[in-house]
Amino acid sequence: MDSSNETYGPDHKAGYVSIIGKPNVGKSTLMNQLVGERLSIITSKAQTTRHRIMGILNGVHDGQEFQLVYSDTPGIIKPQYRLHESMMSFVRGSLEDADVILFVTDIFEKYDEDDVIERLQKTQTPVLLLINKIDLATPEQIDEKIKYWNENFKSEAIIPISALNSVNVKHVFKAIVTRLPVHPPYFPKDELTDRPERFFASEIIREKIFLNYKKEVPYSCEVVIIGFKEKDDIIVIQSEILVERATQRAILLGEGGKMIKKTGIMAREELERFFGKKVFLEQYVKVEPDWRTKERALKRFGYED
Repeated sequence: MDSSNETYGPDHKAGYVSIIGKPNVGKSTLMNQLVGERLSIITSKAQTTRHRIMGILNGVHDGQEFQLVYSDTPGIIKPQYRLHESMMSFVRGSLEDADVILFVTDIFEKYDEDDVIERLQKTQTPVLLLINKIDLATPEQIDEKIKYWNENFKSEAIIPISALNSVNVKHVFKAIVTRLPVHPPYFPKDELTDRPERFFASEIIREKIFLNYKKEVPYSCEVVIIGFKEKDDIIVIQSEILVERATQRAILLGEGGKMIKKTGIMAREELERFFGKKVFLEQYVKVEPDWRTKERALKRFGYED
């Protein structure tokens, strides 16, 4: 995006910061803390982030203007579906254009991050290793984890954090800003994200599906916004929830449509908080057989170029 019409100093700093790691280590929580806005899905289930989501932060640090473009990426996994392959391509893309990489680990991870480490060993980009969820650990466990990573991974810094409780998040921010290159802003200064409003509407509905349903059903769902009309006093949103099988549709709807109604109420309340306006939400549940393996469907949903 062009920001050439804006004024900024000759020492303005700007850069892309990629947040990567295994599923469920707290990457989305961390990005929301760093940006100060809720842009990424947060649930206790793994693999909820499917796209690369950028959050933009502008400000001044030590008298120097900056723009940080954070990328929350899907958790690194071994692909089982074409959808997963597409998700991993978002990760590769975010590593290629990163100025700083945040490698997020979990205090309770069982040292099985080999696939993440393999990708990071080849990079020339500064890597900050973050040990998350320290609020759940003893000082001895934290020391042990720091020692392990010092011996087994080359990084610019190791920072123990609690993204949930914002412990040491300011240290992370400072470590990032000091490593940013001098560069004009990449995005207009009033932008918060590179994603359109429809994208966040679909993500909010998808999050509520993850919260309300168990097992495979949430992973088989895709939410498509087919109507988004903003009026003076209300936003009218029409959404299609696509599933792979008729049995999943029945589970989503619930007896007498009770479950989909509950999900819709939760989504509408969250949408109203996010957009700061009343929302009228319509939801339709449709069967799209095996959409996670079909190139055409994945392109339609924005997973493939």
